[in-house]
Amino acid sequence: MSKVLPHSLFTDFDIDLFKSGKHYRLYEKLGAHIVEKDGVKGCYFAVWAPTAKEVSVVGDFNFWQQGEHSLFVRWDESGIWEGFIPEVKSGAKYKYKIVSNNKDIETEKADPFAFYAEESPNTASVVWDASYKWKDSKWLKNRAAVNGLDKPYSVYEVHLGSWRRNIEDAGRSLNYKELATELVSYVKKMNFTHVELMPIMEYPYDPSWGYQLTGYFAPTSRFGTPEDFKLLVDKLHQAGIGVILDWVPSHFPDDAHGLGFFDGSHLYEHPDRKKGYHPDWKSLIFNYGRNEVRAFLISNAIFWLDKYHVDGLRVDAVASMLYLDYSREEGEWDPNIYGGRENLEAISLIKEMNEAVYANFEGVQTIAEESTSYTGVSKPVYLGGLGFGMKWMMGWMHDTLEYFKKGAIHRKYHQNDITFSLTYAFSENFMLPLSHDEVVHGKSSIFGRMPGDEWQRFANMRLLYGYMFTHPGTNLLFMGNEFGQSHEWNFQNSLDWHLLQYEGHKGVQSFVADVNNLYRTQPALHEKQFSSEGFEWINYGDADNSVLSYLRKGHFVENDLIVVCNFTPVVRENYRIGISRSGILLELFNSDDKKYYGSGLHNKSEINSEEIKYNGKDYSAAITLPPLAVLVFKFEGTK
Repeated sequence: MSKVLPHSLFTDFDIDLFKSGKHYRLYEKLGAHIVEKDGVKGCYFAVWAPTAKEVSVVGDFNFWQQGEHSLFVRWDESGIWEGFIPEVKSGAKYKYKIVSNNKDIETEKADPFAFYAEESPNTASVVWDASYKWKDSKWLKNRAAVNGLDKPYSVYEVHLGSWRRNIEDAGRSLNYKELATELVSYVKKMNFTHVELMPIMEYPYDPSWGYQLTGYFAPTSRFGTPEDFKLLVDKLHQAGIGVILDWVPSHFPDDAHGLGFFDGSHLYEHPDRKKGYHPDWKSLIFNYGRNEVRAFLISNAIFWLDKYHVDGLRVDAVASMLYLDYSREEGEWDPNIYGGRENLEAISLIKEMNEAVYANFEGVQTIAEESTSYTGVSKPVYLGGLGFGMKWMMGWMHDTLEYFKKGAIHRKYHQNDITFSLTYAFSENFMLPLSHDEVVHGKSSIFGRMPGDEWQRFANMRLLYGYMFTHPGTNLLFMGNEFGQSHEWNFQNSLDWHLLQYEGHKGVQSFVADVNNLYRTQPALHEKQFSSEGFEWINYGDADNSVLSYLRKGHFVENDLIVVCNFTPVVRENYRIGISRSGILLELFNSDDKKYYGSGLHNKSEINSEEIKYNGKDYSAAITLPPLAVLVFKFEGTK
């Protein structure tokens, strides 16, 4: 095979942007790209390795021999090595063999910008140049109108490897093509608006669930090719379903072929262990103050929105990025230049990433998994915030699950636990998550947390979801939660789909599909979901009966909904709630319906309000509360 020929995709302007950390599409320049030079097709390789003395491309096209195809270092002190190798084709396997100026240390690395990788446990990068013809133009054209913060956002969180297995084929995971049929059909049937995929970027270790990445620009080859993954996204879009990807800029593993100690130096990771090593996850932390690393990360965020048409990024472990003392004892961290504990470089990166994402893509959202009281996470950068579209409401999740674990007889003493979230619900654009983290490590499944006999456990679960979907904010359920998975999630196994032969589990599944539909079709539940104008208590203080009642409000008063939650298994006849005007209550939704495995206790078709003052209102109505149930009423009245 021919030797390496000089060639470059970089302009002087590209290099200036790279050095300043402002090149947001580095994937178009670095990595492996099939090009034509002087009438000959081959592959252009480019890699950033500033401390290298020599960089060779080794692969199956040169018997993995070092020095056969040595790259040229650029003259501009960018630290980029590049060159064109004729006749290298798409599908070729390769790595970079790097000899460092640092004591001649040798490393053999996968390409940080590879578009594809060998299937684990193999670790080589793969030259990839396949094309894909997208068919989601209608979705992209309308995305801004359906993906905004005033639109329904009901998310189904999925781990692709364990959602469903092919029993007839040794229990293997479904591939992208199979998921493009089965997952898409199921999500549409369940009326979720979005899926959130746990990390699909290439990762070496299955038990990390994808949160230890080595191939930031490559969808994992476990389930197929990059084009197969594009097909999955495309089919979801054609079905009207948005796609959110988990994105992990907070840390990366120290696997020999990965980013760590890349060119014999601390290239991607911070050289100070106090800033560059994560004690919880035994992984490395990016050097957020290095311009080229910032360009790498922001380019990666842009890449998935650009090349894979995704509609949002859920950013993992944001709290670990924000604070220098995260999971560190005294003496294990150094304060910033102002003496504080905030990681100013990481905060700056987050803001710049969010600004770049929203400036370049209309109708997308970024979502922070952030568990502290850091202010302004979901406020725009120009208002002093971090610039995310939404933030996970971890406090709501914790308080609510703790409340539901308690037997009904004890709930009257913990009314504040279930109402406390409304004291801060509008301080951020909150998403309410019941995620994978809540069904692992001995925490039990959501169903396993529910108290009472079998009927009460299912009723409690429906009540939990009914309260969740009528609470201000957007929603996320991890796979299996929607039908009452009884065991903890195990990434090595399929979900327990066989449970759907039982009436209780089937009832929960039907309920989730219907409450999703309620959330999507009732404007009052989403138009002002992040505004205090969209919520009003009727009565939060009825602890003796463990009942909550509240209004959800949209842009028009005729769309207002009344929500009443009964957190005990006691039927309450003639339960009175205050109403601001005269009219008729119509029962719109009832979690106790028999089709959900409920007792079937309903209110009559129309309930007339009475001119009896109650709950500080001039009018009121008497309703029947089924056991462990949530009721939603539409109000038809005069202004």
